[in-house]
Amino acid sequence: MFESLVVVDPDADESALVERIAALEWLKSAAAAGQARVTAALDESRRAAEAAAGVPASKRGRGLASEVALARRDSPSCGGRHLGFARALVHEMPHTLAALEAGALSEWRATLIVRESGCLDVEDRRTLDAELCADVSGLEGLGDGRITAAAKAIAYRLDPQAVVDRAVRAESERTVTIRPAPDTMTYVTALLPMPQGVSVYAALRREADTCFDGRGRGQVMADTLIERVTGRPAEVPVPIAVDLVIADESLLASSTSPARIAGYGPVPAAIGRRLVAAAVTDMRSRATLRRLYKHPRSGALVAMESRARLFPKGLARFIDLRDDTCRTPYCDAPIRHHDHATAHGRGGGTSGVNGLGACEACNYAKEAPGWKVTTTQDETGCHHAEFTTPTGAHHHCTAPPLPGPVRIGLSAIEVDIGIAIAKHAA
Repeated sequence: MFESLVVVDPDADESALVERIAALEWLKSAAAAGQARVTAALDESRRAAEAAAGVPASKRGRGLASEVALARRDSPSCGGRHLGFARALVHEMPHTLAALEAGALSEWRATLIVRESGCLDVEDRRTLDAELCADVSGLEGLGDGRITAAAKAIAYRLDPQAVVDRAVRAESERTVTIRPAPDTMTYVTALLPMPQGVSVYAALRREADTCFDGRGRGQVMADTLIERVTGRPAEVPVPIAVDLVIADESLLASSTSPARIAGYGPVPAAIGRRLVAAAVTDMRSRATLRRLYKHPRSGALVAMESRARLFPKGLARFIDLRDDTCRTPYCDAPIRHHDHATAHGRGGGTSGVNGLGACEACNYAKEAPGWKVTTTQDETGCHHAEFTTPTGAHHHCTAPPLPGPVRIGLSAIEVDIGIAIAKHAA
């Protein structure tokens, strides 16, 4: 069945191709429903086994979301959503699950319904499920916005106070995040309460409406945001350190090997040189010499060690630069913990080889029974981490070598440029 859908007949007419697209979309929905059923079954099996083993109720299922994420090649935070989605569909929302299985809903639209019903108690949630999804013909033609609006309206009618309470709690989740964008740009996203979010956007739009200096509307809004947040004009550098790792050949324009900005990722060598040049020409900058060592063949920075249980500042910084983000496969979260792959209490050393950069969630997840993490460093200096889950699944992650021998820390006002002309490790 599956092969007949994915193999394209070169002689098929357009209507047949459209029908194939629709059939594949149904298959995606049915697969999502199947994943939800299997995930819920795994959750029940794990919790039953842990209950039989005497694990306290509060600790049952610990780390399971990370296992689900690894199996789906997804981040741990998404694993938690997948697990909650499966529990809700299988145990509380059978009509939504059936609509997903029948292809009347996509996985994302089923997720929207689950999300909007999350503030209700079980009985009200089942009522919403029946009203919205029992008759799948009523879902025909509804897009994401209309699905969300319908679920919100039913939830508010069933329990207005629960909806209001959730809105009040949501204000405590306000935050600002950053993620890389193409072409060495970034997305800075603010999650704000509705009145504040609307007022921020209105203020930026008002500034754009009254500015006529040749810049585009979006450019004015972006520059105004920078000016009002930093207190400086957009073109004036700000005193924030940005760590740039770049090879000496790339710095001297004899190589095109990309540089890397910690917390962002690779950037073209030419962009790295521009950042260095801008910092060096800033009269307020200062430069300090730092000496790093590279592997004699690969150019990777070599490991560091300490006898302390906690990772010293220099070693922690080394791990930050090497790993860049959490080392759990598919997790791109910022590093929050410097973790011993083999626990210090079990003889694991405080070293670059045994050290891993991890986000808080992944570090705690691997403390659950059955998890095992091992690390090695090969002869080229590449650092390897092997993650084994309680079910015996193996997942591998390799930290690519730093472009190494030169590390430059850039800051536009108080620039701290550390140029290390590296010597080969003995």
